[in-house]
Amino acid sequence: MQGRLGMALFWAVFLGMASPALPQAWTRLPRTELYGNEYLRLAQWAEAYKYDLKTHGDTVILTSRWSRLVFKADSRQAEIRGVQVHLSVPVAKRGDEFFISVLDTATVLQPLLYPVKSPKVTVRSICIDAGHGGKDPGNLEGKFQEKRYTLQLAEELQKALKAAGLRATLLRSTDTYHDPADRPGIARRQKADLLVSLHFNSAGDSSVRGLETYCMTPAKASSTNARGEGANTGAYPANPYDAHNVLLAWHVQQAMVQQLGLPDRGVRRARFAVLRFSSMPAILVEGGFMSNPADMARIADATHRKKMAEAIASGILAYKKAIETP
Repeated sequence: MQGRLGMALFWAVFLGMASPALPQAWTRLPRTELYGNEYLRLAQWAEAYKYDLKTHGDTVILTSRWSRLVFKADSRQAEIRGVQVHLSVPVAKRGDEFFISVLDTATVLQPLLYPVKSPKVTVRSICIDAGHGGKDPGNLEGKFQEKRYTLQLAEELQKALKAAGLRATLLRSTDTYHDPADRPGIARRQKADLLVSLHFNSAGDSSVRGLETYCMTPAKASSTNARGEGANTGAYPANPYDAHNVLLAWHVQQAMVQQLGLPDRGVRRARFAVLRFSSMPAILVEGGFMSNPADMARIADATHRKKMAEAIASGILAYKKAIETP
């Protein structure tokens, strides 16, 4: 009973925050319980929002004048306006009908397709967190240390954001260590509007490569990457910013994929400490795999890092335009 009440309160807060600007047609659609989750029929959602729907076996494609959405049955991976996005709950199929979870409708479709504009929301100051540092080198590939390249990327991103007229501060400007759970507090003390944490990835399979952008996992949902986040899936300080988190992540991922031409591994969810304790919209960028020779060569290249910083900056500016009132 307590869990149901907590979830009800969470949705009340979320919908209350979203209701002034988001089209709310989806909230009136009938719901279906499948496999322990609440779902909406995709065909009914598509009709409500004027999308054409076509199915090809286990794939369903929704198109409008402005958007193309692709979903697959029994998969958490979707394509939204050309960017891979990992859902919280797999898309379901029963007979010939496809279903999307209520949770993903609220925390993915609505924020990305119908972002909220508010005079109270501004993006003037960004705190850039160069991942790792000091006693924590991050990923190691021979002589290459992740902490070195995250700081160099952070410095380039700071230049790009300042050139665009924004205030950009570095969470660390030297080879120093900060506990990940402490970093959101530092960003808050810097009076930042956004927190952007920069990292480079690694995998046991050296063929894995590409770009990922993480944002906070919604309350009660499972993460794309649950590494080190613990068993608590309840609400955290970052969850009131769910709609902005995913929108920021989507814009940054889109800009990086388009401008860098690297494989799109998608917008993903995690409860990393630097995300879950943030009191502002926050993302964590994984700018390639150090374990992949091709990615590592780019990461070590100053020209590529500058181009990546400019792509991240353009994503932040696109997010700013999407949420701020003129």
